[in-house]
Amino acid sequence: MLQVPSPGTPLIFSFSLARTTAPPAQPLLRDRPQKSSCRCCSGGAAPLASAAVRRDADEGQSQGEDVLHSVSKMPPSGPLNSKDGLDYQPHSNGKLKVVIVGGGLVGSCNAIHFAKRGDDVTVYEARPDPRKQMEVRGRSINLALSDRGLAALRNVGLEDTILKKSVPMEGRMIHSKMGVRTPLLYGTKGQCIYSVSRRFLNEALLNAAEESSNTKVFFRHKLLHGDLEEGKLTLLNMDQNQEFRVETDLIIGCDGAYSAVRRQMMKRSRFNFSQTYIEHGYLELCMPPVYKKDGTAEFAMEPNYLHIWPRDNFMLIALPNQDRSWTVTLFMSFQMFQPLHNEKALLAFFSEHFQDALELIGAERLCKDFFRVPAQPLVSVKCNPYHTKCSIIMGDAAHAMVPFYGQGMNAGLEDCLIFHELMRQHSSNLQLVLKEFSRVRQPDAEAICELALYNYIEMRYLVNSKMFRIRKFMDRILYSFVPSFWVPLYTMVTFTRTPYRECIENKQWQDRVLHRTVVTTLITASISGILSLFGFGWVRAACDVLP
Repeated sequence: MLQVPSPGTPLIFSFSLARTTAPPAQPLLRDRPQKSSCRCCSGGAAPLASAAVRRDADEGQSQGEDVLHSVSKMPPSGPLNSKDGLDYQPHSNGKLKVVIVGGGLVGSCNAIHFAKRGDDVTVYEARPDPRKQMEVRGRSINLALSDRGLAALRNVGLEDTILKKSVPMEGRMIHSKMGVRTPLLYGTKGQCIYSVSRRFLNEALLNAAEESSNTKVFFRHKLLHGDLEEGKLTLLNMDQNQEFRVETDLIIGCDGAYSAVRRQMMKRSRFNFSQTYIEHGYLELCMPPVYKKDGTAEFAMEPNYLHIWPRDNFMLIALPNQDRSWTVTLFMSFQMFQPLHNEKALLAFFSEHFQDALELIGAERLCKDFFRVPAQPLVSVKCNPYHTKCSIIMGDAAHAMVPFYGQGMNAGLEDCLIFHELMRQHSSNLQLVLKEFSRVRQPDAEAICELALYNYIEMRYLVNSKMFRIRKFMDRILYSFVPSFWVPLYTMVTFTRTPYRECIENKQWQDRVLHRTVVTTLITASISGILSLFGFGWVRAACDVLP
């Protein structure tokens, strides 16, 4: 279980200590060169990747250090490292009839996976088609794409397409109150995450899903109720206000944190569920690009970083966009949002805490964005099991989490990958796969929900701590010398597919090792200081009086 330090307690060691032996070295999952080039949506722009995230194309392999990939409780990765991805096998009894409730990122990714197997797939989405809307509201604009999500996209052939429209971020850029900027790299040279538009990613997945002749996607179709044991659903066509029923072999709930499929599961006995709202909310703003005399748009800040203004109990972050603007998000308690009810109070608040950001956003733009919509809540959802006889839930429907580790989307896309790894491993035995998915995935999902809450403390508070930075420095030094033995927590979570619960176990072991090392060093130094101060004469005198 995570132990979250409170402000005023600059602890290096944030986890309980349990492990006493070193974790075994495991092979690297990724064997691809990491892509970092991307173009501006308007065309003709130079790649945004810095030299630190470029790759030598002639080498054809990653230049980063080997990282831990523990697979002791995961299905074998098999051909995941191959160019073609998973070796899809048809169902032993012929084609499956699959209904996916939810056409977001996880739902559309699942549709592509099942279509590649040759199954008949139907997707029902309650919202309108995002490709036909001028503006899509209600969700975060930007997402941070890392290795788990990239593995799923690679498996459906969309990795290169998405990376061309993303911006690599090689670390955090910390902004002090005085406007001083301090970079903190995520990992070794070449390791980066990618800022990508939620809308672009969703549209790319939907387009790829609809390219298959055995996939149909219906929008404004709402799930009313269903029998998840028998594979029967009742839905509403909202355009025609008409109810209809469908029968299917498999129901997959990918309909978000307020899942209608999960509500049907909750009617069954022995279904565990918890929903927790944290006291903090978020509000999104926009930092416009700056324009040169020739009209060329440029970033207002260093583009290859996730910028953070940590202020202990609240924070501001900014992610880069393809059009050279920034999506800026303010995270703080709803109690702190309440006094900011007019422009004067808002500008005074930003002048005090985020002066450099205020200058780059502009007072007029800040007020317009801030008062357009109210602050939104942040919810964490845990439940168990994820399956019934004919259904499964994935993504936020199964494990919604706060966004501070950037793993919500990545974990959801990895759900798709794990399910189809299990289908291959168990020869498409659906009943066995459904049970195994719940057994394997549920503990990992709870682990990343815990980690996401911890990372909020790290981002808004600990990054200002000298002790925290010393710990990060120690992690990087050890990782550079013994990468197969010592892998930092962030590297395990973000740049490998190590199961999340094992990431926590490895961090606990690391904390124990460092704790013992520090204590031993201090004791040794104290004894040496005493001996050097008083000399050894008193030791000999004490020995002379002993019998």
